[in-house]
Amino acid sequence: MSQQAQWDSSVAFIFAMIGAAVGLGNIWRFSYVLYSNGGGSFFIPYFIAIAIMGIPFLILEYGVGFSFKESFSKIMQKIKPKFEIIAWILVLFVFIVVIYYMVILSWDLVYLLSSFTFSWGTDAAAYFTQTVGGSSNLSNAGFLLLPTTVCVLLLWIVLWFISHKNVDEGIGKVSKILIPALFVIMGIIVIYALTLPGASIGIDTLLTPKWEMLLNINIWLAAFAQIIFSLSMGQAIALTYASYLPENSKLIDNVLIVVASNSAFEIFTAFGVFSILGYMSATAGTPMVQLITEGTGLIFVVFPMIFNIMGPIGRVLAPMLFLAILFAGITSALGFFEPMLSSTSAKLGWSRKKTATVLSVIGCVFSLILTTGISSYLVGIIDSFVNQFGILLLIGIQCIIFAWFYGVEHFIPALNQYSTFKVGKTWKFIIKYLLPIVLIIMWAIGIVKLFSSAESFEIMVDLIIIIAVMAFAFILTKIKPSGE
Repeated sequence: MSQQAQWDSSVAFIFAMIGAAVGLGNIWRFSYVLYSNGGGSFFIPYFIAIAIMGIPFLILEYGVGFSFKESFSKIMQKIKPKFEIIAWILVLFVFIVVIYYMVILSWDLVYLLSSFTFSWGTDAAAYFTQTVGGSSNLSNAGFLLLPTTVCVLLLWIVLWFISHKNVDEGIGKVSKILIPALFVIMGIIVIYALTLPGASIGIDTLLTPKWEMLLNINIWLAAFAQIIFSLSMGQAIALTYASYLPENSKLIDNVLIVVASNSAFEIFTAFGVFSILGYMSATAGTPMVQLITEGTGLIFVVFPMIFNIMGPIGRVLAPMLFLAILFAGITSALGFFEPMLSSTSAKLGWSRKKTATVLSVIGCVFSLILTTGISSYLVGIIDSFVNQFGILLLIGIQCIIFAWFYGVEHFIPALNQYSTFKVGKTWKFIIKYLLPIVLIIMWAIGIVKLFSSAESFEIMVDLIIIIAVMAFAFILTKIKPSGE
């Protein structure tokens, strides 16, 4: 059974792919990674990582999806029946990403609604822990953070509403609206931020190169990790989206457009983030070092503090920022949801609507469990484990399967047929030898880091995830496909 779904044009596909790539990591992670890994000198490992990992692996994913035109689980089964379980392990890990990603998005939605009245008050940190994200105090696990719980329900309804439609009607249409809107909103925020007094302090802090740091392996690992997470590499998203492409698609050109858009967005955004931090430093006299943080601390604690002192313009910028994060997050969540949706639908022979409904209900229930008083603590544990342990390992395994068991040369004719840029021996060498080695080294270092500092509660959560993923992957593999 070949999938009937198809994009109506390359434009819908490109916007959906940019939407899947441009997410929360671009807005709140990249600027911190750039600053803490050598400032301006970080661009050297960053662009090398794009050239030897980001672009080659995405080209591979597009080639695989486009050539097979099947769901990820069916592709793996066709290469070798025993590999089907690997596909299910990966799509289940990516489904877990949707589950906690929707919780982070619900924090953002709470802040978007709060930004009209600044109801976070003067103590932004207390507002986050008490009302929105909770803390690491396990005794708080017994109650729900109601604003977050309600927003999780709303967002799952939105995700279901878009996903249950055909890809072009749902994801395609929404991406064509949200991605240009996201770029416009971030454009306005960043250009305004660059005019703020003190902006130059922030930009100098961000870009001052520390050349000696290039000799530190951790800087290079950080660059490769940023590219993997930023481009949503190896999570079967690109592969699934590419399987819906029409015949005469310029695959390699599309990869280059998506990668360039993603990098331009995160670099541009980093200038805005640090300009605003520089403004805070100049206005409130707070040293930059105290303001710089990543992730939720930056967006939900530092930024509300800054909006508080900005006066009337803060009232405009705050809703714009939280709206931009919401748009970036929804299009990414759709991408994370699609591999599980496509694989389950193909395996069980269910309609897209039925599969989306069942998976949305399951996903929503688990997301609600993550809205207790230890919400942000749990999300942090699951996020680092799923990415460092699960997805990184599975990207390496995919590289080996597609390159060695199937043969990467099989994809070259389809990739080159309509593309302006072509791939050949260098690309083959990268996929077969270079990438598996880099990924396995990164995985080993990540695992050592992950478990050397883990507390017993974190290890317990990690074990539950492994057992659940393995059990469900085994069951889904054993189920006889529809029509057999």
